[in-house]
Amino acid sequence: MTNMGTRTKRTHQYNVGEAKARLPQLVRETLAGDDVVIAKDNKPLVKLVPVSGGQRKPGTGKGLILYMSPDFDAPLEDFEDYM
Repeated sequence: MTNMGTRTKRTHQYNVGEAKARLPQLVRETLAGDDVVIAKDNKPLVKLVPVSGGQRKPGTGKGLILYMSPDFDAPLEDFEDYM
């Protein structure tokens, strides 16, 4: 049986000059889930990571709110003039 649709995460390392020349490609690789490391003198300096960290999934925060005040959604006194 084959694992269609699954992708193995890869790590790519580029030197600073090469990274500068290939930045759009490195961004695509990062967004595809690969680790992209930029190095100088073959020593890792930085790692590119997506800002959003991927798509959000409904239900991932379930159980994180431990307490909510009974009047959580009650109008605030400061806003009575606007109601």
